[in-house]
Amino acid sequence: MVQVSLLKSFRGKASSPSSAVSEKVRTRLEELDDLEEGSQREMMNLSQQDYVNRIEDLNQSLKEAWSSDQKVKALKIVIQVSQLVYDRIWSMCSDPHSLPDTFSAEDVNDTAKETCLNWFFKIASIRELIPRLYVEAAILKCNRFLNNSGIQETVPRLTAMVRGIGDPLVAVYARAYLCRVGMEVTPHLKDSLNKNFFDLLASFRQIHGDAVQNQLVLQRVEVPVYLTLYSPAIHWILQCVAYRASDVLLTEMMERCKKLGNNALLLNSVMWAFRAEFVAARATDFISMIKDCDETGFPKHLLFGSLGRSLACADPPESERLPILNEAWKVITKVRNAQDYITCAEIWVEFTCRHFTKREVNTVLADIIKHMTPDRAFEDAYTELHSVMMKILTYFHNFSVLFSMEKFLPFLDMFQKDSVRVEVCKSIMEVFIKHQQESTRDPVILNALLHVCKTMHDSVNALTVEDEKRSVSLLINGFIRMVSFGRDFEQQLSFCVEARATFCNLEPVIIQLIHTVNQLAIETRRVMGGSHSRKTAAFVRACAAYCFITIPSISNIFSRLHLYLLSGKVALANQCLSQADAFMKAAVSVLPEVPRTIVVEGKQRSSESFLLEFISSFLSTLLVVPDHPEQGVLYLVRGLLNMVQDYTWEDSSDAKVRVYISALPLLAAMSQESYLYTILNVDSNETLYGGDPKFVAEISRLCETLIGQVLDHLKTLGREEVMHRQGSLAFSLFSCLLAHADLRNNKLNQLAVNLWNLSHKNGQCDTRISVRTLEHIKSQAQHSELSHLSDMLLRLSLQSRA
Repeated sequence: MVQVSLLKSFRGKASSPSSAVSEKVRTRLEELDDLEEGSQREMMNLSQQDYVNRIEDLNQSLKEAWSSDQKVKALKIVIQVSQLVYDRIWSMCSDPHSLPDTFSAEDVNDTAKETCLNWFFKIASIRELIPRLYVEAAILKCNRFLNNSGIQETVPRLTAMVRGIGDPLVAVYARAYLCRVGMEVTPHLKDSLNKNFFDLLASFRQIHGDAVQNQLVLQRVEVPVYLTLYSPAIHWILQCVAYRASDVLLTEMMERCKKLGNNALLLNSVMWAFRAEFVAARATDFISMIKDCDETGFPKHLLFGSLGRSLACADPPESERLPILNEAWKVITKVRNAQDYITCAEIWVEFTCRHFTKREVNTVLADIIKHMTPDRAFEDAYTELHSVMMKILTYFHNFSVLFSMEKFLPFLDMFQKDSVRVEVCKSIMEVFIKHQQESTRDPVILNALLHVCKTMHDSVNALTVEDEKRSVSLLINGFIRMVSFGRDFEQQLSFCVEARATFCNLEPVIIQLIHTVNQLAIETRRVMGGSHSRKTAAFVRACAAYCFITIPSISNIFSRLHLYLLSGKVALANQCLSQADAFMKAAVSVLPEVPRTIVVEGKQRSSESFLLEFISSFLSTLLVVPDHPEQGVLYLVRGLLNMVQDYTWEDSSDAKVRVYISALPLLAAMSQESYLYTILNVDSNETLYGGDPKFVAEISRLCETLIGQVLDHLKTLGREEVMHRQGSLAFSLFSCLLAHADLRNNKLNQLAVNLWNLSHKNGQCDTRISVRTLEHIKSQAQHSELSHLSDMLLRLSLQSRA
């Protein structure tokens, strides 16, 4: 019955003996491993009558499961019942004390022994051989209750009983079950495991007998499909036999295989079961045995696949590697079925990559292309082809070598399904970024990787999620950062021009290109020591033009602003004054477009803090930016402040006046005869105006205007609910005056005192900050040129909170 039901499941699937069948068998075995522990736990602490009732229920469930063809469920029930027997006898031994796990038969009471013996008597009365064998094997563990050597004596007897089963398929699974139980209760009894296996070998001749062959004809099952039914059982038995076994046992197994005429099914299981190191050391012998196998029932390419799996984990002797590869590929290349071919070829690619050069790998790729191109067979093998690619990338990190393989790019072209092609390209780029240690200008690498990156870029569309865009952008940026043409700066710029056109849809990549070009301009300045020739001056202007043209294409407004400012600084450093001026004016013109809120990490946030941060950075740059000869004095500063004046700030915001306060230190620095910092070969306003009184007066008027705006705003904050804002702003302006104003001026001195008092009105200022500020003023007043601070200090007092 077992044989017939198994064969019915596989009727009509003779075309692929190694795929569907083995997968279904594997699924069934996995289901068996998933025992219903919950059902077992339910049986704990039940009375005898409860046990009887439960067993009756399980008996009925067993009949129903079997009749409804739910054989896995039926077997689970049998396992549960056998466990119940052991648990029941164990519970009988707990009076008066529970047994230890390492108990002996002498520790078991007579009642438990009698119950256990009754079970075995009942089993012995079963007339049918197979039920009697399975049931006794199921409760094999119970022999521990009878005598200490019961299991050791029973296993050999059960092993001999299996010889009475006439059907070889039924017999092999009976042996597999017996080995499973034996490994669970007596893993040290290797002799019985070996005997089971050797008995299995002796029964192989039955497969070719008339009884089995006639049954196959009746069931309409072909021999290759039938043979695969043996594989799980043989694999399991051999795994038990090979567990912690020495390589001497493998030699014995190989000799027995030879005596059987190198049975392919058995040989395949041997290679699966034994350690890879043992198999690899005898790879040449295995190949010789495989060549002598009869290919009728079990194709040789499957045997070479099993051998290849071992050789992927362990290395054969060095002198044998090339002959092994040649012999294997002679068989693999003759496989006509495309799926069978690529399954085996994918295994052997790792051996080839691991031990040979690009020449041999290129030959393998050529053979794969030859087999998988006809009838577009590659479309059904993308998983295996991707695995081939990953194995090549695992062993070949020199991309100059990789792309010089004639067949590598044609192999890449076989991935024509967009999603698969993009994943493969990602894999290539990830390996390149991880292992490429030095920048490259190799045209072979650049052309190939541009093609790979373009494939990733072109996969991006309006429906692509942000995470995917970010992932692709990071990979492309990693490639761009690794490209360097050394001192050939013009070639580097040309590459960036080409890349801009190629990757126009990915904003992070465009930003990276702008940074790359700015870095190129700075590197040119470094090479020239800050003094450009006519040629390099033209080149850095070209770099500035690249950035100026590219930045407007960026949608993120803060990215645009920061790039305008950065590019302006780079242009200024390279004495490109008109270009720097253009960048600064562009930044000012963009500021009104800043929205009130922006999305940060998926959440809406106010843009005010980001805008203030940018303006602060912008102001610090303006100190070294000279006025344009055709524009008015401080035209960039005025333009920025006008924008701040016109910008629509939040109603409850003090941002505008905080910008005004931030501008005061800049104006104070501009009024100095010598600026705090300058740029080499760039004349700032200190040189242009040379401390001209008119220029200083213009600065003073602008300062007065800004301070007036701040004071007007402070007046509007007199209400109690906003006094904390008033105090904070007043203290900020006081600190600014203290640091940058000439407090010998009585008006400014008095203003500073008034601001201090206003900031401390109603205890709105942090006392610790106030104390440190007073200590600072006291320290500064000790200098003779700052003695006027002593008088002011007398008028500054601390006020505690009400």
